[in-house]
Amino acid sequence: MTAPLTAGSRSAVPRGPSAPAGHAPGAAPEGHPGPGQGPPGAARVLQALDAVRDPELDDPITALGFVASCTVSPDGDASVRLRLPTYFCAPNFAFLMVADAYDAVSGLPGVRRTEVVLEDHFASDAINGGVAARAGFARSFDGEAAGELDQLRADFLRKAVMAGTDQVCRPLLAAGTEPDALRAMTLGEVPPSRALDRLRQRRAELGLPAGDDAPLLIDPATGAPVAGDAVPLHLRKARITRVGIEANSGICRGMLRHRYDSAGQGEEDQ
Repeated sequence: MTAPLTAGSRSAVPRGPSAPAGHAPGAAPEGHPGPGQGPPGAARVLQALDAVRDPELDDPITALGFVASCTVSPDGDASVRLRLPTYFCAPNFAFLMVADAYDAVSGLPGVRRTEVVLEDHFASDAINGGVAARAGFARSFDGEAAGELDQLRADFLRKAVMAGTDQVCRPLLAAGTEPDALRAMTLGEVPPSRALDRLRQRRAELGLPAGDDAPLLIDPATGAPVAGDAVPLHLRKARITRVGIEANSGICRGMLRHRYDSAGQGEEDQ
């Protein structure tokens, strides 16, 4: 987590295509209280932050312990402070999380003003200032970033789809379902589970088939069903992707606990 020059690394410098959709100048203004509506409590703001995920780890920033504090004033001014496992965590990932947190909180009814601050990070000034100004990633890192972050977000969503496929298929295989039978299954034929709900959500975010009639096994880049002879390799790739994400998550959680001697708001023990 200390500084190779790869866009997909947690310590990458901002050089590849990068920045979230909806973070250009002219984005929608922050929320304002409606008639007779007071500001949300800190618990409601924290709940909104549950929807913000680390793009590489595919887990909420709350569960990972990345939310250091969350407060709301009686006037509806929300303040969120974020932290990351290392001083050199990739600025592109960090920007996505800060920008997504800003969107999640500022969209809440009753929030008049939103401040999201990333602390203890080498690029915090550029990230915090860029998000507050709605400047986008490229303008926030002028001269360093080649573009916005949409492609990066999509790449990691495709990895999340592969990992989610393994999470759904492993119990089926353990129960005796043959790989070729998985190829013929639809999402509607899979027993309900949190893993299945998560897989549907990730596929829908990419615009991939996610309804009951959608095939269980699809190419996450195209949405096409996986051919019969490609099923074993597809399942192996799904397993490797899941193991890699879970390993990175464990490393990041450990480094965060070593760096900060306190639990984050909403953090989950694993």
